[in-house]
This record gives sequence, structure tokens and C-alpha cells, in this order.
Amino acid sequence: MNTTNNTVLITGGSAGISFEIARQFAARGNKVIIAGRNAERLQKAASQIPGVTGIQADVTNKEDVARLVSTIKTQHPDLNLLINNAGSAFVYTLDGENNAYSKATAEMDTNYLSIVNLTEQLLPILRTSPDAAVVNVSSIVAFAPSAVLPTYTASKAALHAYTKTLRYTLRGTNVKVFELMPPLVDTEFSTEIGRHNGIKPSVVANDLLKALETDNYEIHVGDTAAIYQLSLKSPQEALLAMNNR
Repeated sequence: MNTTNNTVLITGGSAGISFEIARQFAARGNKVIIAGRNAERLQKAASQIPGVTGIQADVTNKEDVARLVSTIKTQHPDLNLLINNAGSAFVYTLDGENNAYSKATAEMDTNYLSIVNLTEQLLPILRTSPDAAVVNVSSIVAFAPSAVLPTYTASKAALHAYTKTLRYTLRGTNVKVFELMPPLVDTEFSTEIGRHNGIKPSVVANDLLKALETDNYEIHVGDTAAIYQLSLKSPQEALLAMNNR
């Protein structure tokens, strides 16, 4: 896929991985739209990247999504690249004392169901472009569960399965389906998870751009490649490796 002259929508776009992806796409001459829940943070992020447009939208809110889709249809009908990166994560354990159900509900809604909804609503627009793509950002934990991110792990595993199914369904069409699978990344989002021990967001963005250019549909960033291979060989060893870090 060409990585210039696209019209790109990035959810969760005001910080972290999304912000760096937006910056790198904008630098390559793409038209970039970022969406996020917090209007103030979103506009601050947009102001730091020349030419980027910010649209306030909570992807878990049906009314916000309807407004976002309507804005895309009327103002950016040439949209050809959707990057689903809005996310939610809670650090806790399944010991019966952490209200897992409410946490799982929020994580599944943000990390999985909202992506299914937004992608379905934008596919008719994407399919009008001769060269279009959907990028779903999952995680290394889709292959090896983390005991301190139990329901986040489950949501990303669901997203991984959905992405593979979507890719199969759209085979032979103009819409390519990519999955970006980072390990721990040094962002505000992951501070509670791993402090500042993760890789830089720029590494993730660079790997995404390279993968788009070569049609590498499953993008194993950093340690994800090793954990993935280990999970194929021995799921139990991968589980132990993930939780003994």
C-alpha cells in the first residue's frame, strides 16, 4: 500500500502511539484526522502537527460515532485508511476482589466492540477507494496473556480473532486488513503497566509504515515476534515468559 497521499483516520489520536503515527503520516503528505474523547487534549495534539484535523468523539458512544461517521462522509469522503487505536486498560488480578466484570465491560467496549462498530460503519466509504486499508492495533498479550491485565488481554485476543476474520472476509476486495501488535510501549497509557520500560512510540509507527508499504498484514513489533513464535511452540512457556518479566 502507498503511504503517501492517503486520507487517514486515527482513533485515540491525542497521545502515545496514535500521536506518533499521525505525526509520521502527516510528514509524508497524507491528510490526517485524529479522533479522541477529550476535546482539549485532542486540539492540543492537532495543533502540534501541521495540517492535522481533530474531531472530538468517544468511540464507545453511539451518538459520537454517528456524528464522526457523518463528518467523514461529508468532509472527508476520500477516506481510505482507518487506524483503530482507541484503548482502555486496567491493571489488576482475578482474585475475586477487583470488580473484574465492570473493568472487562469497559475494556471490551473500547478495545473490541467499538472497533467492530466503527469499522462496519466506515467500510462503505473505504470500499469506494481503489486502495484502502483497516489497521487494528492489538497487543503482544493477544498471544500470551498477562495476569495483571486479564480482561485487557481478553479484549485484544478478541480483536486479533476479529481482525483475521475481517481480513479473510475482505480478501479479493480493495480493502486490506492489517494488525499492529506492539509490546509494552513507553506512553502515558502504559505508565501504570510498565512505568517507562517500553519501546518508543516512534518504533511502532516506523514498523507500521514499513508493513503497509510491503503488505505485511501481521506486524509483530519488538518482542512480539519472539513471544508469538514461542506461543506457537509452547503456549505454557509463552505464558510464563510474559508473566515473569
